[in-house]
Amino acid sequence: MKKITNLQGTFELHNGVQMPYFGLGVYLSKDGNEVIHAVKDALEHGYRHIDTAAIYNNEEGVGTGIRESSVDRKDVFLVSKVWNNDQGYDSTLKAFDASLERLGTDYLDLYLIHWPKGERSKETWKALERLYREKRVRSIGVSNFLQHHLEDLLTSAEIVPMVNQMEFHPYLVQQKLLDFCNAKKIQYEAWSPLMQGNIFDLDVMKDLAAKYKKTIAQIVLRWDLQKGVVTIPKSSKKERIVANADLFNFEMSDADVKLLDSLDRGKRFGPDPDNFDF
Repeated sequence: MKKITNLQGTFELHNGVQMPYFGLGVYLSKDGNEVIHAVKDALEHGYRHIDTAAIYNNEEGVGTGIRESSVDRKDVFLVSKVWNNDQGYDSTLKAFDASLERLGTDYLDLYLIHWPKGERSKETWKALERLYREKRVRSIGVSNFLQHHLEDLLTSAEIVPMVNQMEFHPYLVQQKLLDFCNAKKIQYEAWSPLMQGNIFDLDVMKDLAAKYKKTIAQIVLRWDLQKGVVTIPKSSKKERIVANADLFNFEMSDADVKLLDSLDRGKRFGPDPDNFDF
C-alpha cells in the first residue's frame, strides 16, 4: 500500500513528479468570490492541489485565489483540462494558452484530456506531448478513459499518460481498470467520490463512520487514499473543506477497505465514457 501521511503527502507519477494525493475540486464553484474563497481557504488550511477545467468557467477565480493566498504558486499542484470542443492538435494548444491566461500562470502541473473523443483525442494527446516536452506542463494525463480508450490512445502515444481521472466511489470501483492503470503506472484519480451525495444514505457507511468515529465523507475519502487513488472532493464551504481533509489520524482495516470494494455495482452518477453526447 502506498504510504498515506498528511495533507501534503504525495504519490509519485511515472515521470518522477510528486502529485499531492488530496486536493480541492472546484466543479460547480461559481467564478468570482465563491471559488476565490474556496481556493484560499483550502490553501490556507494546507491543501496543495487544486483541480479545475476550462468547462468549469472558473479558472480566473482559481488563479486569483492562488495569488491572494499566502502560498507560492510553485508550491501548488494546479490542474486543468481541455474541453471536448477544443480537442485536436492546434485547438488544444490554443485552449492551453487560454487556460494559462485565465489562471494567470505560465505553466500547469497537470493537463488532462477531459473526455475521450476517439481519433481527435490522439491529436489532442500529441499537443499535450508537445506542451510537456516544452516544459509548459509538468505532467499530462486523461480523464474518463476506460481501458479500451487507453489502449487505443497508447497505439499512437509516445508518452504514457501519467494520470487517469475517473468517477470512482464504492458503487463504481472498476477494479480491473484500476489494476490496468496501476500496471501501466498511470496514477488513478477519483472524481465524484461522494456519489453526488448518495454516499450519505448507505447504512454500511453510517456503520463505518460510527466504528471509526469519523464522518461518512472522511471514511470514503480515506478509502480512496488507501486504494492508492488520488482524490479531489469538491466544496466551496470552509468547514467542509477543513473536515474533508481530516483523514490522517486513522486508518481503515483491510477488511473494511474490502467491504467498501464489495459494494461495487458498476453504477454511475455521472456520464458514461462510452455513451455521452457533449
